[in-house]
Amino acid sequence: MSSTSSNNNSAPQHEPMSQFRVKHGELVAAGYTMTEISQLLGRPAFYVYDRQVIEQQVASFRQHIPGRIKLHYAVKANPYWPVVQHLKPLVDGFDVASQKEMLLALQSGMPVADISFAGPGKGDAELLSAIIAGVTLNVESVGELQRICALGAHSRNTPQVALRVNPAFELKASGMKMAGGAKPFGIDEEQVLELLTAIAEMPVKLRGFHIFCGSQNLKAEALIEAHQQTFALAAKLVAACPYRPEMINLGGGFGIPYFAGERRLDLTPVGQSLQSLLQQYDSELADIELVIELGRYLVAEAGLYACQVVDKKQSRGTTYLVCNGGLHHHLANSGNFGQVIRKNYPVAIANRMAQPELELVTIVGPLCTPLDILADRMTLPKAEVGDWVVVYQSGAYGPTASPQDFLGHPNVAEILV
Repeated sequence: MSSTSSNNNSAPQHEPMSQFRVKHGELVAAGYTMTEISQLLGRPAFYVYDRQVIEQQVASFRQHIPGRIKLHYAVKANPYWPVVQHLKPLVDGFDVASQKEMLLALQSGMPVADISFAGPGKGDAELLSAIIAGVTLNVESVGELQRICALGAHSRNTPQVALRVNPAFELKASGMKMAGGAKPFGIDEEQVLELLTAIAEMPVKLRGFHIFCGSQNLKAEALIEAHQQTFALAAKLVAACPYRPEMINLGGGFGIPYFAGERRLDLTPVGQSLQSLLQQYDSELADIELVIELGRYLVAEAGLYACQVVDKKQSRGTTYLVCNGGLHHHLANSGNFGQVIRKNYPVAIANRMAQPELELVTIVGPLCTPLDILADRMTLPKAEVGDWVVVYQSGAYGPTASPQDFLGHPNVAEILV
């Protein structure tokens, strides 16, 4: 069982983590206990990803979002090769943010027309690689577009591009705002409208537009408002385009609950609003491929991070569980990946899920820094040395977003089951 962030029964609760089963009092992933996965890998700390949970998240999107809208996976959320391979037949495309991710996407067998490459500060070598591959480059600035034109002419390839737009509006209540105001991402909306008059003379193929406003949003009403503004902007851009675009990436932003008091996103009103917008803008956007790009939403709930208790100690009234894993494996859970005030992810003692005796503990890792916190003052089943601590919601921004070489401790293992 996961628990509250204190011993106060009135404190906010984490959402129930029912995506993983409990068997004979032990948490299991695809039928394997944490001890069995550790023995399978020969490693004492690991991430395990459940393929069925990934499939359920994709199915939830398909159930609620109109079929006219395609689903792309943002590889940066989890580029573990078995996860990428598993998602390839389940989604309609991949969005990448580096040359390395692009090569993963290409080698998965995803058609190049369904791969897009975003991110500010792309180097010439990355741009040339993408031009040769034929993937769609999401252009982040006028200067980048000029470099793309020059590289395309030199290589005798026609670059496939989409203009990434920094709209005047933002996605309210998002964990990370990536549009509205001054941003390093994309070309300001007013600049794009000016650029469209010149792009027809440039040696590129303009495939469409990328309008990404933010991520990690749990409020349906905020997403609905952003979608309304995005469709209106898309119609304006299409009208100003010198020729009919093929596709428009509408962004993503669907969040998952990490912290106590957060509730899972209700996709029903989001899907209903999108259906209404499709009808409203039917003539303006007819025959244009519309895409929603999701990463975290598809994979985060499918992942567990697991490590073992190696010591239990008391210090001036606080009980500490000291583990063999920590922020070097899971920086986001430690609070050092963007949190202003650290809050606990849902945590459990995986081999004591049915134990009634509870205690208030702080769980830390092995690193010589006070930042190495897995859980701070959480009420959990009473644990002992050798027990398994697991962190839910760990399928996105895990190993590749963590400083695994920090202080020279062993790297973490991964497995898809």
